[in-house]
Amino acid sequence: MTTSVESSSAGAAGQQSQLSLSTEAARNLATTTKTVPQMQGITSRWLLRVLPWIPVYSGAYRVNRRLSYTVGDGRVTFSSTGSEVRVIPPELRELPLLRDLDADAVLTALADRFTQRDFTPGEVLVEAGQSADQVVLIAHSKLNKIGTGKYGDETVLGVLADGDHVSDDGLVGPERTWPFALKALTSGTVLTLSRASFQSLVSGDAELRAHVEHFVSRGDRPRNAQGKAEIAVASGHSGEPVLKGTFVDYELAPREYELSVAQTVLRVHTRVADLYNEPMNQVEEQLRLTVEALRERQEHEMINNRDFGLLHNADLSQRIHTRTGPPTPDDLDELLSRRRKTQYLLAHPRTIAAFGRECNSRGLYPTGVDFMGSSVRAWRGVPLLPCNKIPISETGTSSILAMRTGEADQGVVGLHQTGIPDEYQPSLNVRFMGINEQAVSSYLVSAYYSAAVLVPDTLGILEDVEIGL
Repeated sequence: MTTSVESSSAGAAGQQSQLSLSTEAARNLATTTKTVPQMQGITSRWLLRVLPWIPVYSGAYRVNRRLSYTVGDGRVTFSSTGSEVRVIPPELRELPLLRDLDADAVLTALADRFTQRDFTPGEVLVEAGQSADQVVLIAHSKLNKIGTGKYGDETVLGVLADGDHVSDDGLVGPERTWPFALKALTSGTVLTLSRASFQSLVSGDAELRAHVEHFVSRGDRPRNAQGKAEIAVASGHSGEPVLKGTFVDYELAPREYELSVAQTVLRVHTRVADLYNEPMNQVEEQLRLTVEALRERQEHEMINNRDFGLLHNADLSQRIHTRTGPPTPDDLDELLSRRRKTQYLLAHPRTIAAFGRECNSRGLYPTGVDFMGSSVRAWRGVPLLPCNKIPISETGTSSILAMRTGEADQGVVGLHQTGIPDEYQPSLNVRFMGINEQAVSSYLVSAYYSAAVLVPDTLGILEDVEIGL
C-alpha cells in the first residue's frame, strides 16, 4: 500500500495545472515577421546591366557595314563512321575558294579526294619552308602554329582546333611555302587534299575550272587588311599629282535584327487576390517573381540564342583557343589584343575560379575593382564579370566573352522597344486577359529584346576553356 500511495502522489505532482501560456498556443495569436517571397534563381545579370539599350520603334534594327570581300572563312563540319572521318561535301563551301560553287556533285568529288591522317601529341604535321601544296582540314585536335621569332627562337603564332583549315590558297595560283609549322598539342585527325589532286579534278571539270578562274580574277580587287573594299587615299606627295577618286562601298544586304520575345501567362485565383492581400499584395508578388524569371530567360537567350545570341554571332576571326587547356593569363592577353577598348569580360563563375587557380600557380594575384557598387575580379583593368548563362559542356569546357559596347564605339548593343501598351518595365508589359469560369484571372507577361554586334572585332570568344569537373 505504501508503494501505491507514493506512486499516486507522484502522479498528482506531475499533473499540476499549467501556470503560463505555451509558445505553441501563443504563436496562433502573434503576427509573425515575414519576408516577401524569395527566389533562388535570381542572378546578378551583368550582361543586361552593362549593355547600352537602343530603342527600336520599328521592330527591327538594321546594321549597315562596309562591303567585305572576305567570305567563306568559316569552320568545316565532318561526319564519322567508326574511325573513318569524312568532310561533309556542302561544308567545303566554308573554304573561300569554294564559297560560291553551287555544283554539289563537284563538292562530293572533292570530298572523296581528301586523305585522312591520324597523329599523336607532339607530332609535326607540316614544316615551315616546305611547299604549301595541300589544304589541311582539322577534324579533331588542337594544333599550334609555330613560327620563328626575331632572334631565331620558336614562337607560337596561334592555336587551331576542330573545324579550322589552313592553306586553301595553296591549291591555286603561284606555288607557296608554309610560313609556319603545325605541331599537335593533342592526338587527333586531319584531312588533306593535295594541289595535284585538286588540279587534276579542275582539268577534267569545266564548271569547276570556270569557278576557279573567276575566283582568281576576283582576287585582284583592292581590299584592306580587314578584307573591306579599300578607300583609296594619297599621302606624302608633293607638287600637283592627280589624286585618285574613291567611294565607300556598302553591303547590299545588311543584316536586320528583329526583336525576340519571352512570354508567359500568370494565373492568380481571385479568392487569393481578394482575401489574402494583406500585408503583401499577392498579385504584385506573383508578378515580381515572374518578371525576374523572364529577365533570367532574356539574358540566357541573349547569350545562347542561335539567331542573335552572342556565342553564335562572334566573328570566326575573333574566336581563339587556349594554348594548353585551362584559362591562363596569356590566353586572356591574347583575347584582349584582338580588339580596341575591351570593356568587359564575361565568364561562368567556375571559369573565373579556374582562371584564379592558373594565376595562383604563377604567383599572380589579380586585383578586384569596384564596379557598379560591387567588387569584381579584373584582368588588365577589364572587369571579369560572372555569368552563369554561359554553358559548360559535358567535357568540362566553357567560353570567355570579351566585348566593347555602344553605338558610338561600334560595339555590342541591346535592343528593346519602350512605350509599348501596358508597359510594366522598359520593353516589358503586363496585359490582363480576363477571368475564366474557375474564377482564375490571367495576365500575359511579355518581354521584348535582342542584341546586335555592329562590327566583327567588337566581340571575341576564348573557346574550349577547360575548367575541370
